[in-house]
Amino acid sequence: MNRAFYNAVRGVVGSVAFTVAERLEGRELCGKHHALAADMSRPFAERRRLSWNRLVETVRFAAARVPYYRGLFADIGFDPESLARDPKYLADIPVLTKDIIRAQGERMLCDDHANYRKHISKTGGSTGPSAYVIYDQHGADWSSSVTRYARELVGAGSRRPQLHLAARFPERIPIKARMREQIKCLANNRFNVTFSSFAPDELDDILRRIRTIKPYLVHGHPSTFYQLALHVAEKGNYDRTFDVFESSGETLSAVQRDQISRVFGCTVINRYGLAETGVIAYQTDARHHGMVVFDPIAWPEIVDVEFGAELPQLPESRSGELVVSAFANKLMPLIRYRTGDLAALRETPEGFLIQKLIGRIHDIVKIAGIPVPTHHVQDVLDGIGGVREFQIENHSDRPVFRIVAEVDAATDTIQRKLRKLWSDSIDIEFVEFDALKLQGWRSKFRHLVTPSPVG
Repeated sequence: MNRAFYNAVRGVVGSVAFTVAERLEGRELCGKHHALAADMSRPFAERRRLSWNRLVETVRFAAARVPYYRGLFADIGFDPESLARDPKYLADIPVLTKDIIRAQGERMLCDDHANYRKHISKTGGSTGPSAYVIYDQHGADWSSSVTRYARELVGAGSRRPQLHLAARFPERIPIKARMREQIKCLANNRFNVTFSSFAPDELDDILRRIRTIKPYLVHGHPSTFYQLALHVAEKGNYDRTFDVFESSGETLSAVQRDQISRVFGCTVINRYGLAETGVIAYQTDARHHGMVVFDPIAWPEIVDVEFGAELPQLPESRSGELVVSAFANKLMPLIRYRTGDLAALRETPEGFLIQKLIGRIHDIVKIAGIPVPTHHVQDVLDGIGGVREFQIENHSDRPVFRIVAEVDAATDTIQRKLRKLWSDSIDIEFVEFDALKLQGWRSKFRHLVTPSPVG
């Protein structure tokens, strides 16, 4: 059977399966999808007012119904009605962190949480130990609806096949869970491809699966597809394998974007989301790399941070830590939640725009006792040249720089220039891609990793 015809038929069948599954599971996705589309079509001045009103209502709800916020507001003397008088009072609410969520536990949930259907989401561990965020059905449905709406904006509607690249887990998944995932994949016209390393044979297998499936959109970590692009470029086997690459889970660099776009002949789209909130921003225009915040579901802020290095500044933007307040999840409201991400945020006539994601606050390595952010190390290596990728293992005595060099790069020159800058305060190893480590339950790539435990 012709693959395009097969994908089209699967899309039609999937649309029917989606409607049936939505009804059987008591979910409401289509209505929320249309509601978000209608809200986002409003002028931003109107959206902004509605978004602020939703934030105020969320704070009122939390003050009345959530033990943590009820106690916090009483302790600091905060009146939720002050927000209706002046937005400046939002800054009086202390920011929320993963540490607080872990420490407060059930006090983060609304009083009648026992009556809610719960969906548990585990946060990433790149900014410290993971925490668990619990969604109600309303919040879970909004999270799914936002993703479907966002992809539709770049032409990846439900009738077009999508491919999701994910980590392969060693544990055998129970048959019931596997069957449920297969139904979800059919309903969303999605294919899952899993991998466990960046070894050449695994990269070949990923490429073979993509070329067989012929998806319109592929979704995965930019580090993975960057390495896949380099692998393809080495073989000189270029072709337009898919139309859109949707990057998520990691900061997308300009080098990664250019390489993926050039090798695969695709449009590269960036998105921003968290396990705690779902997707809240999306690159809706391929010509402009900024991501539009979906303000009907979240309110963004930038707060100042100090960590011994300057942040890149962009005209008319504020750079600092991105803090968000989410509206959809009444079971566990998150107000002024610290994302741990550094960003440049701008308010434009069209909406809030994340102009640049800079990295993680905790991606800082100490070199000779001086804290150095990994984005600075990236700039240094870009200036030296000949470096495809790098990763730093953060030992207490001195960090290990693992560098994947270009095929024709002079490794002695790279080493000499690094030594000139940081002397003997670092160890340097030149490695292949498969020596780089993936960390966390989602097997993310990070430029800074902790050593594996011994024994």
